Amino acid sequence: MAGIEYEIIAANASHADAILELMPRLADFDVPASRNPRHLWEHDAEMLRQWACGESECLVHVAVDSTENVLGFSMVTMRAELLSHEPSAHLETIALNPSAEGCGIAKELLTAAEKAAQAEGALTMTLHVFSVNERARGLYERAGYDGELMRYIKRLEHKRT
Repeated sequence: MAGIEYEIIAANASHADAILELMPRLADFDVPASRNPRHLWEHDAEMLRQWACGESECLVHVAVDSTENVLGFSMVTMRAELLSHEPSAHLETIALNPSAEGCGIAKELLTAAEKAAQAEGALTMTLHVFSVNERARGLYERAGYDGELMRYIKRLEHKRT
């Protein structure tokens, strides 16, 4: 889709409700059957609520159209890199309204998130993505991210005593 006019700006608390409406998009892929899709975004939604109330420091950007409608967002937290402990950032979320897909907005939100994290002193940016989420993986790989670690999980049977 082409022709959407938008700009990427630093978000403020007035954008929170529109961002929260987009949170379920974080589970808009073939979520593994062993996972509850709500678990993919509920914690991020709570983190966003805390940020909107001034209780949490996040770097949040939104893509807005000419009438200030939120088309997408990104949210980053600052944290030490897992292995080196160097200053780093973590991309918590990035999501778009379905009508805004295919316009390059996700790429621009990712770039804005990286620049903001770099301005805060981050030397790297990390993120988590499900292996089956090919659309997101493609975005990150095209942007130069390396799938460095693999996380494995096994459900353990609980025995009742």
